[in-house]
Parts: sequence; structure tokens; C-alpha cells
Amino acid sequence: MGMVQKRKKMHSGDTHLRRRWRVRSRRRDLDQIDEDLRTQSAELINQKVDIDQPGFAQFYCVHCAKYFIDDHAMQAHFRTKVHKRRLKALEMEPYTVEEAERAAGQGSYKAPKKRVMETQPSKEEVKKGKRVLVQEKLEEDEAPKSKRKAQKMET
Repeated sequence: MGMVQKRKKMHSGDTHLRRRWRVRSRRRDLDQIDEDLRTQSAELINQKVDIDQPGFAQFYCVHCAKYFIDDHAMQAHFRTKVHKRRLKALEMEPYTVEEAERAAGQGSYKAPKKRVMETQPSKEEVKKGKRVLVQEKLEEDEAPKSKRKAQKMET
């Protein structure tokens, strides 16, 4: 009979590789994307041809900061759960230094504002003048559904 085989640690010393893998797949943070949405969304949708990017940088999702190979792939991405989660995360106003100071006791607390996020328009719509929508939600939109139903029944 043979002896029990000892398990070999195949990847025990590859922490330098793990760091490289982690950084390679890193995407832009929500506050960076929010800044892009407010300042240069039209420029990001209509980028110049860049042969190093997928799809020559012509198909770019501003909300996810991701390039696609063609319009069909980008439109399919707009229907995915990943994109919808990103839109939901971008609805909240990003965390700022002023908010951190208020949380530390240097000022009074203000709740972050909710915003309305819609997926980006197509290239043809941008050429016609449509822009990426970033608006604050109205107070009546934040009311629970049961209260809205009750208000509709009263009127």
C-alpha cells in the first residue's frame, strides 16, 4: 500500500500575481463616473477612433465605464443586471469630503439626495441633441407606494 499523498500548496507564494489580477480588472469608482456624467458625457459617447480600445472606442457605456465591440453588444449590456445595478448605485449622490466632515461633527447632517438615472441615449439621439439625464428626484417620488395609493383614492 502506498502512503497518503500530502497536498501540495500550488499557489501559496503568488501574492504578487494576485495583486496584478486585482488591479487589472479594476473599474472606475462611482464618484469618478458621476463627475464624467456631469461634465463630459457627450464627449465620452462620441469619442474619436482609438484602435487600442474594443470597438475602436465607438461603443462606450458611460455609467459602467466600459467599452463594447459593437452596438448590439452595448444594447444587450443595457438590459443586464450589472448595468441596472450600476444605475441604481448612481442614483445616490456620491460621498464627498464635506459629508465626511459633517459626519465627524463639523456641521449638521444632510441626507444625500436621490437622483433619477436613465440609461444613456444612442449615438443618433446624442447627435440630435439628447443628453444623459441626471436630475434630482422630487419629494413626492420618495413617498411610499401605500401613501401614493391612498392619495390617489382620496382625489
